[in-house]
Amino acid sequence: MATTTRRPGYRLALGATVLALLVVMLGAYTRLTHAGLGCPDWPGCYGFIGVPQSEAQLAHAERHFPDAPVEADKGWNEMVHRYFAGSLGLLILLLAVQALRRRAIPGQPLKLPLALLALVLLQAAFGMWTVTLKLWPQVVTAHLLGGFATLGLLFLLTLRLSGALPPLAGVLRHLRVLAALALLAVVGQVALGGWVSSNYAAVACVDLPTCHGEWWPAMDFANGFHLSQHIGPNYLGGQLDSDARTAIHMSHRLGALLVSVLLLGLAWQLHRGGLSRLATLLLLALGVQVSLGIANVLLHLPLAVAVAHNLGGASLVLVLVLVNYRLRAAQVVKQGAGLRLIGRGDDEVRLYSRQ
Repeated sequence: MATTTRRPGYRLALGATVLALLVVMLGAYTRLTHAGLGCPDWPGCYGFIGVPQSEAQLAHAERHFPDAPVEADKGWNEMVHRYFAGSLGLLILLLAVQALRRRAIPGQPLKLPLALLALVLLQAAFGMWTVTLKLWPQVVTAHLLGGFATLGLLFLLTLRLSGALPPLAGVLRHLRVLAALALLAVVGQVALGGWVSSNYAAVACVDLPTCHGEWWPAMDFANGFHLSQHIGPNYLGGQLDSDARTAIHMSHRLGALLVSVLLLGLAWQLHRGGLSRLATLLLLALGVQVSLGIANVLLHLPLAVAVAHNLGGASLVLVLVLVNYRLRAAQVVKQGAGLRLIGRGDDEVRLYSRQ
């Protein structure tokens, strides 16, 4: 069987992936500490590259931003997130430049690094709009999804450059379809989680499995998912009433239930197909994420658990990117009068032949 080797740019892509995961964590921490408007301007903070500290800087901030008093802790939370996000953007730019220079090398990805560069530029715009539109939920949710998309695509690029995990052979089409649906479902659940967070609906229900002591409490779905909310008010702390927030929270719970069933089914099919390690990894990520979600409700959203829940969602996305990558179309190699499908399973090399 042909050996595989790492392609140029692997270490840079791996480093960017780790940094993207850190940026996702810092974004969650910034959001959960209500520091999204810790700096009322962008990309600086009250007109400076850091949070104002000296008397002259504080006077400047008070003069130019009278409605946004300086809160140093929140300002630094926001600026640290921006520093790391900016560093990630530079790494992705370097990946794109290297991909263009190496485009003649067989098997060297080009479209994926360029797509990542376009995505990170869009993310920068969403970061700016998050501040200038004062945490408008639509933009905050889109910014979260962009961060997860950046992370997932960087991980895919790392896998493609690693050369360590060749595609599997003999994988049934229905398993690939199920894995793709599972990834889409998790992305949809991440979007729901972002909507919960941006509308401050995480503690709309403080009991489990019921909500307000009822299985189906009073809910206002029309306002909870009213996507044409006005631009203009400050959305820090949220603008929706209790029933609308309850509708959002319950939708996220129901989504979690449906996604869990789908992922359990995928894990079972992976196990049946001899991919027990992938199945175990998926079950582990799912179990941790569900446990963190339950803890968020019962413990009333402690900061550490809430940040970990965001990382759990990112971990699920990464696992499903890995699963979908491994399940892509099998390689077919001509051999004599027949065909041989070549792939590497979790526990053994599997060869199939047709004479």
